[in-house]
Amino acid sequence: MAQRSVEIDTADGTCSAALSIPDGEGPWPAVIMFADAGGMRDTIRQMGERLSGLGYVVVVPDFYYRNGPYEPVDMRTAFQNKESMERIMGMMRGYTADMVVRDAKAFVDYLNTMPEKKPGGVGTTGYCMGGRLSLITAANLGESIAASAAFHGGNIAKEDDPDSPHHKAAAIKATVYVGGAIEDQSFPDEQKDLLEKALTEAGVAHTIETYSAHHGFAVPDNASYDEAAAERHWKAMENLFGSVLSS
Repeated sequence: MAQRSVEIDTADGTCSAALSIPDGEGPWPAVIMFADAGGMRDTIRQMGERLSGLGYVVVVPDFYYRNGPYEPVDMRTAFQNKESMERIMGMMRGYTADMVVRDAKAFVDYLNTMPEKKPGGVGTTGYCMGGRLSLITAANLGESIAASAAFHGGNIAKEDDPDSPHHKAAAIKATVYVGGAIEDQSFPDEQKDLLEKALTEAGVAHTIETYSAHHGFAVPDNASYDEAAAERHWKAMENLFGSVLSS
């Protein structure tokens, strides 16, 4: 398996991405992996490679491409430095839900042109901010998204946020898996309850779990990385995508 850099044409420009294709004969199901607020960096590329090794074409987009080139973020210290924190928060706030949807359509279209991709819906997964992007994609792309995961995702069921994906639960056709964190102000118990209610009422097949680990547990370069919880998240993705995308 070899990962390579690719460029994906979007409605707003050109998005660079890391593309991984499994060894052996395809075609393979495809997954879009959304990074956390730190954006594209080696850790996220490596996570894309690991997921691809389970038997998936995986694209990891640099969704901050509209900002131009930026230095890779060190997530261990990013929020301890005021300048770095403000830069990341500015990039986060600048990536609107409308942009997410436009980009996601382009990513799906790109994957659907690949001969290595198995016909059918794709999967999405994401971390922290990327968990929200994953569910926004599922809530807006209908049948194009067959399975959607979010790990320590933030603001994914926020009542006063019109862009919160739970508002469009009825439009979700994907099987949903959410792995939350403990003591997570961006996804507290009231959001978990609201998401559970919205998905249940919409008839969406879903699982919502709370891991015994803190926000950021799945991404190795986070200060809160938890190896046991991270391995559990890999197994959860393997089960989700294996049961939905590979059937």
